[in-house]
Amino acid sequence: MDGAPVERRFEDGVLLLTLNRPEKKNAFNDPLWDEFASALREATKDPEVAVVVVTGAGKDFSAGQDLTAFAGASERADGKASGYYGCMEALVAFDKPLVAAARGVGVGIGATLLFHCDLVYVGESVRLRLPFVRLGLVPEAASSYLLQVMIGTRRAAELFYTAEWIDAARALETGIATRVVPDEDLLQVALAKAQEIARHPVSALQATKRTLQAVHRRALQAALAVEDEGMMAQAGSPENLEAISAFIEKREPDFKKLRSPR
Repeated sequence: MDGAPVERRFEDGVLLLTLNRPEKKNAFNDPLWDEFASALREATKDPEVAVVVVTGAGKDFSAGQDLTAFAGASERADGKASGYYGCMEALVAFDKPLVAAARGVGVGIGATLLFHCDLVYVGESVRLRLPFVRLGLVPEAASSYLLQVMIGTRRAAELFYTAEWIDAARALETGIATRVVPDEDLLQVALAKAQEIARHPVSALQATKRTLQAVHRRALQAALAVEDEGMMAQAGSPENLEAISAFIEKREPDFKKLRSPR
């Protein structure tokens, strides 16, 4: 791997994007948000790119937002609080087939990113989690909409409310995953399917993706807006601060102490 936050490799119409912070389980900080967004925007415009495959370096897909990155965060030139926002714009607008190859840990955006992918191949080791209530927060990345559409309202509610781990078998059974394969075969299987898709005209693939996206576009934007509002209300709350402290101190959060007595 090179030192770039996202490694790019192109061959026969398929662009492989590898989240490249293995020492942090590919947790997202601003350089990774910005580089991933840039790669998607460039792939959209490049007529040679038919399909994009996204995976993670090392043993994990992504541990989500790098919580320790907030401490050293500085003001951005674009005026936004985080590279997350620009990345969401690029992800929602991306209009070519997007294939995921995920193994190991996929937490937060490491799970919700998969909901934006057209095909999701997971390794047998995959463990996904939607940790938002556990962090005193609300869902993000339009997952509040996408997961309900994908697996149904009650199944989605259970996963959001419990923040429990989702193994490979459950990811497949619920419909989050397209297929489960051995870890050692994961990337090969995903790339082979991407290459199969890439044999078709790029214009037809792009038009088809836009057709599939059209019915969801307004709902996605509405979900992002509601989620952002909820995040702003919850970020910095006593519950959120307790969750972050517990994470840094490597202990279980104690939310009961924050509850008002009856």
